[in-house]
Amino acid sequence: MNEDNPTTITARPGTPFIDVLREFDAAPERLFRAWTEPELVVQWLGPRNLTMELLEYDVRPGGSYRYVHRDADGQQHRFRGVFHSVVGGERIIQTFEWAGAPGEVSLDDITFEGIDGRTRLHTHTIFPSVEARDAAMAGGMPRGITESMDRLTELISAG
Repeated sequence: MNEDNPTTITARPGTPFIDVLREFDAAPERLFRAWTEPELVVQWLGPRNLTMELLEYDVRPGGSYRYVHRDADGQQHRFRGVFHSVVGGERIIQTFEWAGAPGEVSLDDITFEGIDGRTRLHTHTIFPSVEARDAAMAGGMPRGITESMDRLTELISAG
């Protein structure tokens, strides 16, 4: 965990939302680039113990993505979604679906807010139900988010 810029995950009981906040010591454009360029995304997205294979990553309105995370035993976790809005350096709106819960599609609104040369990243995720949100939280989503944000910080710090 990064003590200087911790990841805050908020999932209020009885709501179908998750909010994630994290600050980064980088300009919004730099963070946005790490979020949208395939060769960078594979370096930070997901827990540390998983490898990532990006099958498709077309960051544009109407573009889609598909990727697989694999553990050391070869167990796979497949994900997919569609980019609905992409505003360079500012915002991405996309869907997100885990193959382990088909039809449980969430909507992510990701904003990159510049503050004095830094970036405040805010992700607001809307799930189809409180139950779907609670299942995602119980299934390890907080660990995946926190480790991804820590890895993204490391990538940004490395230049």
